[in-house]
Amino acid sequence: MGKKAIDFGTFVSRKETFIIAEIGKNFIETKEDQTLEHYLENAKHLIQEAKKAGADAVKFQTHQVEDEQMNIPVTSPHFLGNERYGWVTRNTLPRHFWEELMGFCHKEEIIFFSTPMSRGAAKILDSLDVPLWKVGSGDILDFVMLDYLASTGKPVIISSGMSTLEELDLAMKFLKKKNISTVLLHCVSKYPCSPEDMNLNTIVFLRKRYGVPVGFSDHSLGHDSVLAAIKLGAVVIEKHFSLSRDLFGADHKTSMTPDEFKEMVIAVRTKEKTFGQVSYGVEDKILRDDEAIFRPLFRKSLVFSSALKPGTVINPEMLYAMRPQLHIKGLPSERYESVIGGVLRREVKKYQGVQANDFE
Repeated sequence: MGKKAIDFGTFVSRKETFIIAEIGKNFIETKEDQTLEHYLENAKHLIQEAKKAGADAVKFQTHQVEDEQMNIPVTSPHFLGNERYGWVTRNTLPRHFWEELMGFCHKEEIIFFSTPMSRGAAKILDSLDVPLWKVGSGDILDFVMLDYLASTGKPVIISSGMSTLEELDLAMKFLKKKNISTVLLHCVSKYPCSPEDMNLNTIVFLRKRYGVPVGFSDHSLGHDSVLAAIKLGAVVIEKHFSLSRDLFGADHKTSMTPDEFKEMVIAVRTKEKTFGQVSYGVEDKILRDDEAIFRPLFRKSLVFSSALKPGTVINPEMLYAMRPQLHIKGLPSERYESVIGGVLRREVKKYQGVQANDFE
């Protein structure tokens, strides 16, 4: 368990919903730093509780500040008072942390995987031979990372929050070109998301438009929206998971507790049909204003990964895709392929934003 690539066709063909407990960074429970051993124990406790609650998999979030976040003071609207560079640095954990958690999941017989927040984070996870990838909504245009993920041949789950339809088209076209098995998750990047903002018919729209299995990454409280999403054809469900919504951290407040998660799993597995007020909306991909506010902070720009001399031919390792796009004067990360193979016409520094006129 945990090292064999996931075949999502199996879940689709047997009409079984793949349920993910999104632990993310919820092993961090206090504003004050704790030891790595403390975080490991918290994470293992959450894994055990997710297993008991009936999850098929647990998912974490893996950071590598070196190629993810520029040292620029910014905060996100969903986590006010916590500067992003410091938060990402705090969450840049050593390889053996993830190795131990993966081994623990193997022992507990639950699938382990994690969302890499950069190519550097993906390399750490790839060295552990994770069975699949998850791409968060903020990174669907990080073609530096997507290119690396595609090179592994493993399936990709990708969330669609805070994106326009045109941006989603770009990401899906990129993955299709790479011939990668993909599951697309409908997601509204609002924390928490109210029933009237769900627009669950987007699930139907995405399946028709892209011809891939579609799931639902749910940021609402309760599980009515999950049951409705499954009714509309969602084959993968992702819900944040925590021991308490009162703990420190951005994701705890939109998480399910173990008892709530277990109740949801039972409802899903018994194909319970009753649910309360849920907005099905229209068959379309809509970017809401309260999602758009995240984009300048979470989208990425291309920067050089080291100092380079004129005449250098650019290869993938010479580029990083880094946040926040708002403050980095460089080409957007989706321009990655247009830069590869370019010849530098001038000297550049590490972390300097990539410009079109840098090349001959």
